[in-house]
Amino acid sequence: MFGIGPSELVIILVIALLVLGPKRLPELAAGLGKGLAEFRRATSDINAELDEARRSVEEQTREAAKASQPDRRVSRTQRAPSKPFDSPRAIEADKADGDQQDQEDQDEQDESDTTPKAPA
Repeated sequence: MFGIGPSELVIILVIALLVLGPKRLPELAAGLGKGLAEFRRATSDINAELDEARRSVEEQTREAAKASQPDRRVSRTQRAPSKPFDSPRAIEADKADGDQQDQEDQDEQDESDTTPKAPA
């Protein structure tokens, strides 16, 4: 308690008894006790208000953070279609297939152009 040992406390009480006298010392002690109790009550009320304000701010912060983040839950029934990664060789093979198909389409068109049409 404030770094005061038992011997120092006894000396302070003896000096207070000599200065104040035996009649006023109990009154002073009672007043001091009431003052300390009121001080403790006031500090506990302030601490309770500060704790409540802190909780309120933390809750608002959590709600704001939750509202700003997108919903990261993934539904198992609604999945976005995924395209597999195509390697450069697969891309070249697709181009070659497309070029071959274009050539076949051109050949068919040339054959239909050269086929004699029957007079109508």
